[in-house]
Amino acid sequence: MAGHAGLHFTAIDFETANGFRGSPCAVGLVRVRDGRMVERASWLVRPPAGFDRFDPRNVRIHGITPDQVGGAPRFAEVFDDLAAFVGADVLVAHNARFDLGVIESALEVSGRDVPTLDYACSLMLARRAYDLPSYALPSAAREAGFTPGRHHDALADAEACAAILIDVARRSPGTEQASETGTTAAPSVRRIDALVRDHGLAVGRLEGRPHGVGEESRATRQARLTAGVFDALVPLRDEREMPDFMRWPQEGANPVPNPDADPSHPLFGQTVVFTGGIGMSRQAAKERAAAFGAQTASRVSAQTTMLVVGDGFEASDVLGGTPAAATPALTHRKTKDALRRRAAGQPVALVTEAEFLQMLDENWPGPAR
Repeated sequence: MAGHAGLHFTAIDFETANGFRGSPCAVGLVRVRDGRMVERASWLVRPPAGFDRFDPRNVRIHGITPDQVGGAPRFAEVFDDLAAFVGADVLVAHNARFDLGVIESALEVSGRDVPTLDYACSLMLARRAYDLPSYALPSAAREAGFTPGRHHDALADAEACAAILIDVARRSPGTEQASETGTTAAPSVRRIDALVRDHGLAVGRLEGRPHGVGEESRATRQARLTAGVFDALVPLRDEREMPDFMRWPQEGANPVPNPDADPSHPLFGQTVVFTGGIGMSRQAAKERAAAFGAQTASRVSAQTTMLVVGDGFEASDVLGGTPAAATPALTHRKTKDALRRRAAGQPVALVTEAEFLQMLDENWPGPAR
């Protein structure tokens, strides 16, 4: 199979122990050269001390337990090997802000310098290149012609991410095909830059800084205010604090979208409706979405572009646009309405709880009061 000359990058995926993004417990990496996956690396890691409590909800998602990482090195001990694998590559992740935020916050709470890293987002590219009922990683990977491994296995998800970007490059006008023997490649940042620019996007950048210089990221500052919630050595007042802080009592008000939000954020410009329950109040979810430039609404309409579906919904429930299982989320009136509209041609994306929470640059749960 022909590759793509100069298409060099490293795909990355993290799994986290809890709602603080700086709690990595697994990482997978895939190196791509000339549009081919050529090398892989993965680690189980212990999250940084003080932020290493495993939330049962996260464990249900990825299956990684405290015992499995008990003898593993801390993230800071693994990071040098991770950075050496990446080298000067652009990092690519599905909802890249989350994965770059994992690196930033985990290094901040580990007392390490934060490096400058360039990145591109396969989620944003998939939204521009594909027309799907859900842009979750497994469904986008299948659209790319790739059979993904177990979802929420970090290495399998990094492979799926790489496959999406390779396929988007294949579908892009003017993409240069490499011969089987290969060609001399252009610098990776320029090649990736051209690809994402073709889709109206841009390569992002995590700005590096030495430890202790400047202000820490918002997520880290928020986590430091949440005394004891993320620390495995601090007993919780109530064992239910981590698994389920609150449900969705009422629709709440629809805030005005933030006009100064970053246009490259995956929520910017979306018209978002919520159905079912996730780990925050519906009002809080609407306020956070609006802060990133989304217009929220209380019902599905002709303007809806995204439906966030809770109650355990997974993208596999609607692969191909047809419900595959009778999950509670598929009985919701809003979900049925969104699926009907999709069948009629309206581009409504169904987003899982995990996807939505990763789009937020804040942590779950919120600061203790």
